[in-house]
Amino acid sequence: MKKVKRTGIILLAAVILCAACFFAGKGMGSASPDRRMSAVVVENSLTEISELATMNYHYTNMAEFESSKDFYGMKLPFTTKSFIITYDGQIKAGVDLSAADVDVSGSRITVALPDAKILSHEIDEDSIEVFDESTSIFNPLKVEDYKAFSKDQKETMEKKAVEKGLLAEARSSAVKSVREFLSQLAGDDYEIEVK
Repeated sequence: MKKVKRTGIILLAAVILCAACFFAGKGMGSASPDRRMSAVVVENSLTEISELATMNYHYTNMAEFESSKDFYGMKLPFTTKSFIITYDGQIKAGVDLSAADVDVSGSRITVALPDAKILSHEIDEDSIEVFDESTSIFNPLKVEDYKAFSKDQKETMEKKAVEKGLLAEARSSAVKSVREFLSQLAGDDYEIEVK
């Protein structure tokens, strides 16, 4: 009988010990994790995103190309080549988050974003239409003419987009996006300033 009592007491102690360990572990697991942020943690989180494209600028353009051979400033007859072209394009603008300056001081996170820039510029090749193409036997159209013209047109359209405020809007949108991202990352424990 003493053996049965002793075995029962040992089993009861083991069950109580297991239950205590289970509930202690459960309590520790549900405790809120340490949410201390450092500049390195924030920088790494932003660097993972890398380039943040915040604005898309879609456009349709029509342009004219004309070229002829010159002889001491005089246009030579029968050497003019020209074409008119229409095409659609898309410019993406945003910020390079790997260049952001991060400072964490106490419960305040300050992020200084770099200036916005054009991240990509694509012309939809399926949208290209060529009209009124004329060439000269003395000055034929070449692939290089189209390539140089395309490069000039891209620069022209980028300049127009910037003049219309594309980069300013992209930066403003990036500030808002980074602020929302850091609010989710850091929670309510931190005051966040993105500039």
